[in-house]
Amino acid sequence: MKPLRTMFDYFRSIWGRPRRIDVVFTIVILGLTIILALLPTGYEKKSDKALRVKVLVLSTRDNEVHNYGVVMQGEQTAIVRVLGGEFSGQEFEAVNILYGKPELDKMYRPGDRALAVIDLSEDGKHPVAVTLTDYYRLDLEFSLIAVFFLLLLLFGGWTGLKSGVSFAFSAIAIWKLFIPALLAGTSPIVASLSTVTILTVVIIFLVAGFTKTGLAAFLGSLLGIATSAMLALLVSGPYKLNGSVRIFSETLRFGGYEHLDITQLFLAGTILASSGALMDLAIDISAALEEVHIKRPNLSFKALALSGLSVSRKVTSTMFTTLILAYTGSYTSLLMVFMAQGVPMANFFNISYVSSEIFHTMIGTFGLLFIAPFTALVGAALFARDKIAAQKLQLVQATDNYKVKEQSSH
Repeated sequence: MKPLRTMFDYFRSIWGRPRRIDVVFTIVILGLTIILALLPTGYEKKSDKALRVKVLVLSTRDNEVHNYGVVMQGEQTAIVRVLGGEFSGQEFEAVNILYGKPELDKMYRPGDRALAVIDLSEDGKHPVAVTLTDYYRLDLEFSLIAVFFLLLLLFGGWTGLKSGVSFAFSAIAIWKLFIPALLAGTSPIVASLSTVTILTVVIIFLVAGFTKTGLAAFLGSLLGIATSAMLALLVSGPYKLNGSVRIFSETLRFGGYEHLDITQLFLAGTILASSGALMDLAIDISAALEEVHIKRPNLSFKALALSGLSVSRKVTSTMFTTLILAYTGSYTSLLMVFMAQGVPMANFFNISYVSSEIFHTMIGTFGLLFIAPFTALVGAALFARDKIAAQKLQLVQATDNYKVKEQSSH
């Protein structure tokens, strides 16, 4: 019984008794997340003559596949069994087209599960062709997401629930608001700043609640994001930034969106990418100040500010490295190619791919430099007000007690 009692006490402590305003705000954001998930983006393309289904690869033939070094071209043929939908259980011959691009091509083997497109006849009743598009990963993806949210609830309790809601809202908002706005021709900078502002409000106040900690983190985040955005706009011109370095940028333009400014899209992505680290730093500093204030409620603004600045210096130092690792980790192969070919350092840092990542990284780090001291000072000012209010209350109570004594003596 004792282990069960201990577990019960643990779960009761992590769920606690949240404030009503936090519960209401969480429910509202959860509702908005569900509504956004159900709303169409306007870019859905449904066809009565094509079905996307999960299939099991039974056998393959590679006679028409030709190897040219590490590149493969041609067609792989496979016998597949449909695992869902109106053709479930039926077997068809499917084609896997190889384009000579290793990042897109794949070779299937018996036992693999794949996503296939079934092209239907004019009446929409009979399959006429089956094409394999990629390995089927949705089951595993959904399982990972489900386990992630379950662990959030088990170990995070009420805070974990709010974190899960903010995570879901952020993902849905980017897909249903930010991306459609860009495709519709909205200024990428305006769309990015608007999306980041909405996400900052939701994430900060869901995690920290409507408290002084949340307010300090929110104000600090806004300053850091604004600083990053202004710096990006000022430097992008002289920097001769080439937004085409982003994967699929040119594909997007050739797909009927020639009007899009690829460089502006790059800047919008930079602002969005750096906002997460800025919010993280702001909430770290404001939460640390809250703990200091709880332990030492009589500290003055100066003492709180010095503590906040001390914390900000330490966490900012590690954040710089985090940004560098996050932004450059995906370019490991590119760096290996340059080193293997003996590219001089002057050429290396001037290449558009490398210079764009340097730009990407530095914009975020400048935001961190501004956000850290500002959050520390704002948090110190907000928490120091508690001391001033307490002193005023003590003064009023002392005055009232003195008046009562005076009256009783007379």
